[in-house]
Amino acid sequence: MNSQDRWKLRFQKEIQKAINARYLNNEGMARVCARRAAGIIIGEYFHRQGIADQDQSAYNRLQKLQNLPNTDEQVHIVAGYFLTRITPDHELPIEVDLLAEACWLSEKLLGE
Repeated sequence: MNSQDRWKLRFQKEIQKAINARYLNNEGMARVCARRAAGIIIGEYFHRQGIADQDQSAYNRLQKLQNLPNTDEQVHIVAGYFLTRITPDHELPIEVDLLAEACWLSEKLLGE
């Protein structure tokens, strides 16, 4: 595997961890893994766009993506899903599948 495809392997591992967590009824961990997967996608997107990316935090990358000028509105909305805080009952207050949204970001930002 060449170094340019390492992001794919990391992304696929996080998605698989999310699927496994969901299977074990650990939706909180599934959300964490989906957010990390989204961070990997955004990092690769920044790399391809020549955007400086010193911080590898998924949360910070999501915020940076939201603040980029000329960001597609749907990308802005999806990034916001990942940044939504959980309720005191450890639930996501919106109806969204973050695993599916991470895969959507991969397609939208990278065509993968």
